[in-house]
Amino acid sequence: MRLYEKPQDNWRRRLGLNVIETGNPDGQPILFIHGFTQCRLAWSKQLNSDLAGDHRLVAMDLRGHGESDKPTEPGAYMDSKLWADDVDAVIETLALKQPILSGWSYGPLVILDYIRYYGEDRIGGVQFVGGITKLGTDEATAFLTPEILSLVPAFFSTEAESSVQGLRSLIGLFFSSDPSAEDLYFMLGYNALVPPHVRQALFSRTLDNDDLLSKMEKPILITQGRDDRIVYRAAAEQIRSVAPNAEMDELTGVGHGLFWEAAASFNLRLRDFALTIKEKRKDQETSAVA
Repeated sequence: MRLYEKPQDNWRRRLGLNVIETGNPDGQPILFIHGFTQCRLAWSKQLNSDLAGDHRLVAMDLRGHGESDKPTEPGAYMDSKLWADDVDAVIETLALKQPILSGWSYGPLVILDYIRYYGEDRIGGVQFVGGITKLGTDEATAFLTPEILSLVPAFFSTEAESSVQGLRSLIGLFFSSDPSAEDLYFMLGYNALVPPHVRQALFSRTLDNDDLLSKMEKPILITQGRDDRIVYRAAAEQIRSVAPNAEMDELTGVGHGLFWEAAASFNLRLRDFALTIKEKRKDQETSAVA
C-alpha cells in the first residue's frame, strides 16, 4: 500500500511512503524499520513466517528507499523531525495500537527520531537489531568496523560499477558465511534502488541519543549477532549501559543480518519479547481497574 504524509513546513509536497502489511489484522502489531540502503524486503523471513499467526506485521520503505519517494533535496533527509513524522504517519494511518518498533542497523536511529518527537505513549516497546544510536562523531564511528568504513566512498559513487561493487561487498558483510547466489542478487536488487545522494545524506547526519535512551520507560530488546562484521558488540553494550529498561540478547554463529541468517531463532526471540510486553500491559490494566 502507499501512504501519503501531510505536507511538512520545509517540504511542501506530499511524500509517498510504501508500506506492506501481513499477518493477523487483530494481532499485536510489529512495525519493522530497515537499515541503510535497504527496504521492506529485508524483513521477508519475518513477514512470511509463523509470526503472522499472532501478530499484525508491517514493514515500511524509509524515505529514499525501496518504492517510497526519493526527494533530491539533501535537506529532506537531514531533519530528525521528518523521519519521526514518517513513522508517525504509518502508525497513525494504519491505526497501529501499541506496536513494537523493530529497527535494524540504521533503523534504531529512525525509531529514536520518532520517540524524540512523539514520545513512547503510543508504542509497546522497541527492538534494536545490530543497531546504532549515534552517528557523525568520532565516538559513533568507533562502533563501526573498518570493513564497513572502507566501503563508504563506493556508497556515494555515481559510477555504476563502483556503486554495485560496494553494495555487493556490503551484503557480504551481513553474514557470517557467504550468502547464496539467490539471496545475494535479491538483496543487490533492492539495495541498488537507493540513489547515491540518499546514502550520502543519511551518513551526513550527526546524532547522539544517550539522553533519550536514559529516560525511556518502555522495554528495549537489543539483539546482536556475535559475528557482526559491521557494528561492534560495544555498540550494543553501550546502549545497555545507558538504557535502564534494556536487555541484551546475543545470537551465536551469525552476523549483522541475523534476522535472515537465523530467522527461526530471531523470530522466536521477538515473539517472546512481544508476549512479555503484552502480559505486562495486561497486568497494568488489571491493576488500574482494581
